[in-house]
Amino acid sequence: MTQVPYAEALLALATMEGGPEHPPDAVEPEDFVLCELGDHDESAEHAGHLWTADTPDDQDLWLLWSGTGAHRVHRLDMLRLCPAVLRELATRTVTTCAFFDHHPGPHSFSVTDPLGDLIAARVHTEARRLVSEGDAPARLTLPSRPTPLACPTLLVRPMPPARSTAPVPPVGPKPPTPPTPTRPDGDDRRIPAPWTSAPP
Repeated sequence: MTQVPYAEALLALATMEGGPEHPPDAVEPEDFVLCELGDHDESAEHAGHLWTADTPDDQDLWLLWSGTGAHRVHRLDMLRLCPAVLRELATRTVTTCAFFDHHPGPHSFSVTDPLGDLIAARVHTEARRLVSEGDAPARLTLPSRPTPLACPTLLVRPMPPARSTAPVPPVGPKPPTPPTPTRPDGDDRRIPAPWTSAPP
């Protein structure tokens, strides 16, 4: 993980072909990017996708870096997409590699996302807890287990400072439903209140 060099990223987004109309909307000063390449040799650069260019030649803006701490070196580069595809005959689906051409390591359709797996496990655990305590919303849709990384964009932004809010009063039990009125003569047919008899 590395911090996105804000000024350089803004310049690259503003000058690239097929870049965003308003570059400050695409990147913020405190953005971080994770290496998306999965396991690869330490001699290879780490890489994080920044922008998908709207051009016919399939080039995207990537942030590449190597080293750590004060020895970290980074560069921004427009790179062509990897031409590899995964064809599944049983489902007749075709998945393209979301990385750049000649990337180190496996293709994107073979890379799993451990951070996504941890987040999904936490969501499932919390949802089960809410359901068991009866606090679940009326309709609860759980996300499916993450599949191999398909979308290359993963920007990590710092959490905004917490705001103090007034405590929400606990919701008590519902008031009891009043009994349904019946006829004084013992007839078990229900009649609306206030105990009026039907006209003859």
